Amino acid sequence: MKLTLKMLAVASISLISTTITAQEEEQEASNIQTFTPSKLLRKGQWDIKFFNSIYTQTKQTDAGSKKVDIPRQTFFTNTTEIFTGVSESSRINVGFIFQVRSNALNGQSALDVFSFEDNGNDRRSGLSTIAPSIRVQPFRNIGNFSFTSSFFIPVFEDKADTVPTDDVFSFLDQRSFAWDTKFFYDRTFGANKWQLFTELDFKFNFGESSADAATDPDKNQSERFANNSLFLPASIFLSYFPTSKSTVFINAQQSFLIDLGNEFAQNGTQLGIGAKYQVTRVINLEGSYGRFVRGENFQGLGNTFSVGLRALF
Repeated sequence: MKLTLKMLAVASISLISTTITAQEEEQEASNIQTFTPSKLLRKGQWDIKFFNSIYTQTKQTDAGSKKVDIPRQTFFTNTTEIFTGVSESSRINVGFIFQVRSNALNGQSALDVFSFEDNGNDRRSGLSTIAPSIRVQPFRNIGNFSFTSSFFIPVFEDKADTVPTDDVFSFLDQRSFAWDTKFFYDRTFGANKWQLFTELDFKFNFGESSADAATDPDKNQSERFANNSLFLPASIFLSYFPTSKSTVFINAQQSFLIDLGNEFAQNGTQLGIGAKYQVTRVINLEGSYGRFVRGENFQGLGNTFSVGLRALF
């Protein structure tokens, strides 16, 4: 009996020690390490993300790959993503994506996007798209592989250029119904100090072609340039974690716009850097910079500045 009691005591101490260690490890693990885009939420958990980016360009390629100067164009995009876990197995999440845009064209200052004006010509702004979305972890034994599928619906007014003689292509967003599926995979290595994250995106754009819209003076031709096409970007991120609550990363992306009937195709290459920091158990901050270094067929060669705020609870 004494031996049994001793064994029980040892087992209890071992269990308590293991529990405390597990709790400490869970407390030390950060959201930015654990909840990558590959990782799904538990049932009842919420993930809300506000991501703001400014893309500005004064150069683009010609119909080939030669760099040419253009009047400054600046595009501001706010993307709000709201997701929640709905399955006991943590393998299905559902949510919505909203996008608000503001553009300043024809040589205006990059900061003019923050006026959020819409004159139907060289300044455009408004809620542009909404998208119901679902996230799925298809394989139970591969927890770091998942995909997100969204259906984007354009909700902004079809506003033709009010001053069509000034060579400004009035543009707010792509006037496309789009089915976008993103595949995510990540792998952590090097004693949890390094992480490799990959993303492959298939976005099918549907809608009236720009050529057909050109015959109607009440329709915006430039917003239909990508209709009937497949947008295919492939991205890779390499992250280093100086601490469990902070990370810096570098990334590269090669994107293709493949013609599926609109008689327009292009491609471009972007390189970037960034950082993330977990401020509290709920709030994460992110900042990044990207630059298009090459492209073909009127690909913009500009810079992207982004700031994100994420709440996970």
